[in-house]
Amino acid sequence: MNVMENMREGLRSVQANMLRSVITSLIVATGITSLVGALTAVDGIEKSVTESLTSLGANSFDIESKTNRGASREGRTEKSYPRITMREALQFAREFSHKGSVSLSATLTMIAEISRNSKKTNPNVAVTGANTDYALIKGLDFKEGRNMSEMEFESGAQVAIVGYKIWKTLYEENEKIEGSEVTVLGSRFRVIGALAEKGGFGDPSFNFDNMIIIPLKKANQMAGGRSLWYRITVAVPDPARVDEAMGEATALMRRIRGDRPGREDSFNIDNNVSLLESTAKIAGYIRVAGFGLGFVTLLGSSIALMNIMLVSVTERTREIGIRKALGATPLRIRQQFVIEAIVVCLLGGALGIVLGILAGNAGAKFMGMQSYIIPWFWIFFGIVVCVVVGLISGYYPAYKASRLDPIESLRFE
Repeated sequence: MNVMENMREGLRSVQANMLRSVITSLIVATGITSLVGALTAVDGIEKSVTESLTSLGANSFDIESKTNRGASREGRTEKSYPRITMREALQFAREFSHKGSVSLSATLTMIAEISRNSKKTNPNVAVTGANTDYALIKGLDFKEGRNMSEMEFESGAQVAIVGYKIWKTLYEENEKIEGSEVTVLGSRFRVIGALAEKGGFGDPSFNFDNMIIIPLKKANQMAGGRSLWYRITVAVPDPARVDEAMGEATALMRRIRGDRPGREDSFNIDNNVSLLESTAKIAGYIRVAGFGLGFVTLLGSSIALMNIMLVSVTERTREIGIRKALGATPLRIRQQFVIEAIVVCLLGGALGIVLGILAGNAGAKFMGMQSYIIPWFWIFFGIVVCVVVGLISGYYPAYKASRLDPIESLRFE
């Protein structure tokens, strides 16, 4: 018997014991599903988060107000710093603009309902005030229309840029936005642009598809005296000069805020590269946890498969004796049972890979991720795992079968 004949015999054996083979394949499929599913979900989450963060560019950094508010620490009350005001943000943009692009933004609300004629969105739209550089630095593309002009920003004009989801909800297919108006928090705005689909990851302030952008000065007026949380994003042309730009921005912001020498900054400044590194680190931990879960499940599957193969050897003792009497060598006997185990694993693995991809992408989508991925690496990895599990689980039963005495095997009842 050659290798091809052993493969055919393995397939015939699987077909002859269909119920047992299906149950064994399902056990393997469960392990592969948990392994590929968990790792696919992690990859989907990491890809979506990375895309959202890199849309800011590796050459950018953020300046925001400090979040502490007089919290007690070790019996002492920490100093509470006032929020960055619009005046300070505008002054920073004017004085720093010659060194790079400066985006100013503030979220007016995250629970707005946008209406147009008889159509309305869900009351979960984020209304963001911004300047003209906001769309550029955030990497936003326009599906239709244009960005706000400098004059519209300075005058606080009632113009708006709608996200992709809002555009699809309020407008018919191929309907133009020029000349149309939408109602935002009781005020009518003229729509000047619609964003291309971008996606987001959980935080509504990053979900550009479900966002409407208006001039920052208009958002400040609509806040009615309420202090907004202003964010300053700076992008410099040369990524190698980000650290230098951060140092200059820190010095400028300290002067604008009146921070005394020797005192800590009254604001936070974050580099997006560190965010990407932190995201990759967290994803690595989650990937290890997912791999551990899948490995434990696969270990149980391999033990179950080995047990079934041992039972198969016992049931087919007489058949093994006949094959040996006809000249089959111990090597061919081992090949037959190992190939049979691998075939069962591959059948279960193929099902597990498909289910794992679907489950992984579904899990990532449930957590708010928009990316759909085909994890080719994990598909290949899953196939290799199936072969390895088949080899490990099938070798001992195959070795035991090859050691059977042909005369005693023929007497077996």
